[in-house]
Amino acid sequence: MSKAKKEHTKEELALIAVDLAAEIGWEYLRFQDIADQAGVSLAEIATHFDDKICILCAYGRYLDRRTLEEAGDIDRSASPRERLFDILMTRFDVMSEKRDGMLSILHSFKSDPKQAVISLPYLGRSMTWMLEAAGIETNGLRGALRVVGLKIIYIKALRAWMKDEGEDMPKTMAALDHSLGRAEDFVERFGF
Repeated sequence: MSKAKKEHTKEELALIAVDLAAEIGWEYLRFQDIADQAGVSLAEIATHFDDKICILCAYGRYLDRRTLEEAGDIDRSASPRERLFDILMTRFDVMSEKRDGMLSILHSFKSDPKQAVISLPYLGRSMTWMLEAAGIETNGLRGALRVVGLKIIYIKALRAWMKDEGEDMPKTMAALDHSLGRAEDFVERFGF
């Protein structure tokens, strides 16, 4: 009798990879490790991912989806700053579910910065979703500048999140609030 073949979605395999990153380190993670953990062949992994950046992209899409689901309907009467704060903190909440794996990935960027550079366009797509969820226009030149601005804000808050041991993420909240406040001042000053 043949053994039933396990099937996993791309998202499920990315989540397995992030869990393994927490155990063995992202820089040491091999595709064979993912295949072994998932109970699938290496060929199955190859049908989903070309390289480890593809895994990060799939995990990023998971974060986007979960954030949008968790954030639900945003209070449109709140200021753009408040809406973005709520949405991005929701994203950090979702990321915290796999904190150790994320920390392993983020720390690996120091020794392999090309991963971070290659990931930047994908982060831009994620920030576009966050702006859309907040009801902030992302089309045209102004929209593109908003996406770039939010990427910078997010990266600053992400650096605080990496060092934030508090359950309620006080350092992350403070960094995010500070950066959003500066962005709000800029928008008011220059009519963006």
